[in-house]
Amino acid sequence: MLALIDAAGWPIWLLLACSILALALILERLLALRTTRILPAGLARQIGELTRQDRIQDDSLARLRDNSPLGRVLATALQHRHDDPALRQDAVQAAGKDIDYQLNRYIPALGTIAVIAPLLGLFGTVIGMIDIFAAYDPAGGDPSLIARGISVALYNTAFGILIAVPALIFHRYFRSRADFLLHRLETEAGALDRLISQRMP
Repeated sequence: MLALIDAAGWPIWLLLACSILALALILERLLALRTTRILPAGLARQIGELTRQDRIQDDSLARLRDNSPLGRVLATALQHRHDDPALRQDAVQAAGKDIDYQLNRYIPALGTIAVIAPLLGLFGTVIGMIDIFAAYDPAGGDPSLIARGISVALYNTAFGILIAVPALIFHRYFRSRADFLLHRLETEAGALDRLISQRMP
C-alpha cells in the first residue's frame, strides 16, 4: 500500500483524504437513515389506536417526541390536536422541514466529493505530465523519471475515478432513501391528522 502511495506521488494524499471523508459520510448516513430509526414498526398504529380511544396524555408526548422522527411528527400533531386544523398542519409541516434537513444532512457533501474527486485525479495527472516533460531531455532523458511521471499521472486518474463512482452511487441512493422516508412520514402524519379531525371536529 505504501509503495502504491509512493508511486502515485504527493497528489494522492488529497484523494486519500477525500476517500476517508466519503467513507465516513457513507457509514454515517447508512446508520442515520435506517428505517427502524426513522419509522419504528407499529408506532403509528399504536398512536392511532390510542387516539381513537381518547387515551392520549399530554405528559407522554415528550417521550413520543424523543422516540424517533416519526414520533416527533406524531407528537406535534397530537400536541396541537385541539387547535384549528390549519394551525395543526402548519406545526406538523414545520417539524417536517426540520426532519427533512436532518435526513438530507451530509448528502450534498457526498455529492461534492463525487464531483471533485475526478478533478483532483486530473490535477494529479497534470502533475505527472509536468514531471514527464521536466525529465525529458533530447540528449537522453532519465527513463526512471519519465516512468515516475507516467505512474503519477495514471494512478491519480484511476484513484479519482475509483473514489467518484461509489460516492456518486451512494449520493443518489441516499437522496432517494431520504425522499422515501419523508414520503412515509408525510403519509403517517396525514393519516393521524385526518383521524384527529374526525375525533375532534
